[in-house]
Amino acid sequence: MSDPGLPIGIVGLGLVGRALAGRLRAAGHAVIGYDLRPEAREGFAVAELRALGRQCEQVVLAVFDTAGVLQVLEGDAAVLAQGHRVRTVIDCSTGDPDLLAPLSTRLAQRGIDLVEAPLSGSSAQIADGAATMLLGGETAAIARCEPLLQVLSPSRIHVGGAGMGARAKLATNLVLGLNRAVLAEGFLFAQAQGLSAATFLELVLATPARSAAAEAKGRKMVEEDFSPESRIRQHLKDVELMLQGARAAGARLPFSETHAALMRAAVAAGDGDLDNAGLLRQLRRGLPHPH
Repeated sequence: MSDPGLPIGIVGLGLVGRALAGRLRAAGHAVIGYDLRPEAREGFAVAELRALGRQCEQVVLAVFDTAGVLQVLEGDAAVLAQGHRVRTVIDCSTGDPDLLAPLSTRLAQRGIDLVEAPLSGSSAQIADGAATMLLGGETAAIARCEPLLQVLSPSRIHVGGAGMGARAKLATNLVLGLNRAVLAEGFLFAQAQGLSAATFLELVLATPARSAAAEAKGRKMVEEDFSPESRIRQHLKDVELMLQGARAAGARLPFSETHAALMRAAVAAGDGDLDNAGLLRQLRRGLPHPH
């Protein structure tokens, strides 16, 4: 059992990291955090990763990708540097399953549990406890940190061993991302046909076209409020992993290929940090030319 008197460490204080920190603090946990960006560390400041590792037995990661996970855990001046006290790492990023499985093995050899815990939902849904956590890892490891996982997300599904959490998140994100993109295309078409954005959303929500994407992003598209709850560049990273995994399996994802091209163009146009609802802006600019 972990020492309940020790703080929980969080590395990565972006939208997801701050949402998770808020849940932990609301449950009465002391939280310390680290981010590469000085402005993100306000209220969480730890001078360096090694200091966080020396103070915490349980560390939650909410970094951009698996390269960041490896750097945080195994890089120079990492969380797991000599003298650390970490026993459990909960990785809430959406990562590369082919890298996470061997990482789990390496950490187990050091007596450290790695639990994959990517969350399906926006940062607002995570903060509200309405996101679903997709767990990958050994059953015993998950059981050892069950109280902490319950605080992070009341809704959890164990999908398999190391690497499977990432695979499950990518598969569900494929469907979610295409739903958002199709909704944006629907707005473009409806307005071209003379329907107002508000009327179109009302129709979608009142017909079989209704979806969770429409419920979550429809109002943002109507109001053109693209302040981020999830970012285009972050989802593009996920779709690139989907395409990579499909190629390795001898499969093709034609809709996701088009989706990736749209997001690459949006990022190139300077919209990468907008909410995923902001893909509507790129659709208005037009499809990128195929290479």
